[in-house]
Amino acid sequence: MAVLDTAAATHIAHRDNHTHRDVNGGWLRPAVFGAMDGLVSNLALLTGVAGGEASSKTLVITGLAGLAAGAFSMAVGEYTSVASQRELVLAELDIERRELRKHPTDELEELAALYESRGVEPALAREVARQLSKDPEQALEIHAREELGIDPSDLPSPMTAALASFGSFALGALLPVLPYLLGATQLWPAVLLALLGLFACGAVVARVTARSWWFSGLRQLLLGGAAAGVTYLLGIAFGTAVG
Repeated sequence: MAVLDTAAATHIAHRDNHTHRDVNGGWLRPAVFGAMDGLVSNLALLTGVAGGEASSKTLVITGLAGLAAGAFSMAVGEYTSVASQRELVLAELDIERRELRKHPTDELEELAALYESRGVEPALAREVARQLSKDPEQALEIHAREELGIDPSDLPSPMTAALASFGSFALGALLPVLPYLLGATQLWPAVLLALLGLFACGAVVARVTARSWWFSGLRQLLLGGAAAGVTYLLGIAFGTAVG
């Protein structure tokens, strides 16, 4: 009895600790990419314009325009990309559904052969394929997973991706502009806040990628800082040339 209790406790502990993060959702990639892109692009835009000795008012208008343009562009691009991908997947599922309806025996043999190739005995592989193929929708899902590498019940949402991209880009792009909106007249508060935001974004990303938070945060800070530094120098050069 004690052995059974121990085994049950071990099973429960394994079940509770053996969970995985959502790696297929349609929001994570556009949200992370949007926030990073908003921070880096608007910081670089502001530093480039500031290098040309623009006024605070010009920098605010530039930053807000960059925020709006970038957020809408990201949302439209993300929606179109995910919608196109989804439409392609649905088209492939329709093809597979027709094949299951027209050639059920061939599809069953195909599934049985797949299980055999993974080490299942031929008779057992055929029986498993036969039982799984009784339900047409279940058969479609299994063939989609095995042949296309997709889960028909977990396709990304274009609207979710677009909203995540829009909101995260706008939030990221707002940080470099915020000090000017609060009355700052110099560039360094905007740069400091944006760099802190970049480090924080990198650290947050590390929570879902298993990277160390300090490495991910420092990497993003350095990359974003380098982009801002280069555009600042270009702004000075362009300002001098135009002037």
